Amino acid sequence: MMNNGKQDEFDSRYARRTMILLSGLVLIVMYVEGMLTPSLPSISHTFKVSVSQVSLVLSAYLVSGVALSPIAGKMGDVYGKKKVLVIAMVIYAGAVSVTGFSPNFTFMVVSRAVQGIGLTMMPLGMSLVREEFPRHLVPKAQAMLSAMFGVGFAISLPMGSLISNDFGWRATYHTAVPFVLVIVVLTIVFVRESRFRRPETKIDYVGSALLGSSLSMYVLAISEGPVWGWTSTIVMSLLVAATIVLVPMVLYERAYNRSGGEPILDFRLLSIRNVMIANLALVVSGLGMFLAMQTFTYRFESPPSSGIGLSILGTGLSLVPFALGMIVLGPLTGRWVTRFGVKPFTILGPLVSAAGFILEATVPGYSLMLIYEFIIGGGISMVNASVINLLVLSVDPKDMGLATSMNGSFRYLGSSIGAPIAGAIMGTYILLILTPYKGHLVPTAFPDHFAFVLAFFISAFAFFLVAVICLFSREVIFGKIRSRTLVSDSTENIEKLA
Repeated sequence: MMNNGKQDEFDSRYARRTMILLSGLVLIVMYVEGMLTPSLPSISHTFKVSVSQVSLVLSAYLVSGVALSPIAGKMGDVYGKKKVLVIAMVIYAGAVSVTGFSPNFTFMVVSRAVQGIGLTMMPLGMSLVREEFPRHLVPKAQAMLSAMFGVGFAISLPMGSLISNDFGWRATYHTAVPFVLVIVVLTIVFVRESRFRRPETKIDYVGSALLGSSLSMYVLAISEGPVWGWTSTIVMSLLVAATIVLVPMVLYERAYNRSGGEPILDFRLLSIRNVMIANLALVVSGLGMFLAMQTFTYRFESPPSSGIGLSILGTGLSLVPFALGMIVLGPLTGRWVTRFGVKPFTILGPLVSAAGFILEATVPGYSLMLIYEFIIGGGISMVNASVINLLVLSVDPKDMGLATSMNGSFRYLGSSIGAPIAGAIMGTYILLILTPYKGHLVPTAFPDHFAFVLAFFISAFAFFLVAVICLFSREVIFGKIRSRTLVSDSTENIEKLA
């Protein structure tokens, strides 16, 4: 590569090949995670755990991702992004390989927590894109990688549910392992190491550990509350301890920031109105989305007395409209924001999703549920596409890596709380139904119909709150942010900032 004051010369063939490879990485991770959703009731039955406890399968992955993402990002700056990415992929492959052989529920939760390192692979891959690709390809690459989330979800739900329905949920993990290993080998062989290093960067281990500890205690208390009792000593102790840990974390992060470090919670960036609003919006929307996904799964698979009574395969297929809504509306929102501005869609998107959840709570027929799912998915994609633009167009380019890393932590923070809240609701409001077992009818606990209605209303309120939060944002396409004029050609701006 040459740098003579002119436009840098890049290897476009390498850029496109790597972009395809990173897209495949996103697809594999989304397959592993998406295939699990329709299998939650089956996992609960296998290990004889409650609806609320099985939510730990989702939340353990997200909690560890919150703690590990900022560490992995900084290690990439110090040691090289490809090197750290490959290490993360190898650990992820190992965790995926053993999860399918889990002998008990505790082992599965721990292995899922190790799998949380998979969440660090996305920002590392995006960093390689930003640093190594020609500027004109960066927006295209980022758009493709973002689109792969929806595509991966749409593929994983029917494929994963088909395998789980015929061969059991363990088989879904076994079938994913070869693809994960192939992606690891291809990355080692074809992806180049990043040219940019910052060996002087300090890694905020203490802040990450404090945040992860607090979040773990919150998640455990919420997940076990219906089993241990909401007023039991252990649940109340966990909630109090989780809250107390936040105090030294905030004090440490402020001191770490003043000392010149890059904390996982940068209060300097959070003092910028749009940055704070974007992060708060993603916390709340992540909570609402993951709360809804677990609720959808149990509503589809519960007996007709409280749900729809579908098989695992039927549930996977029934969740596809949600992913299709994300695929269709995401790219359209990207085009619309350049014409009408970002702020209108940060408000419209959550209102669309809130309306969809309210409609779901009215107990529609099966066909209407699928239509409302599409509406919800479309609204969520509008939220994601507009809020990320609100963030990246509100910070200086030199702060882009830190801002997007912190934003990822906030996103996973909300998601990790949403799943156990859904489990707690469905574990608290239960319905006993006689089901056949070894030639006898035995009472089996299923979520009561009221649990689904309540969960959807909470999700609707969460997205309505996102719209209210975004009302206080400042437009970044047409206007000025902190005395910096942003031209209406947002595509050019995104390229520069990326």
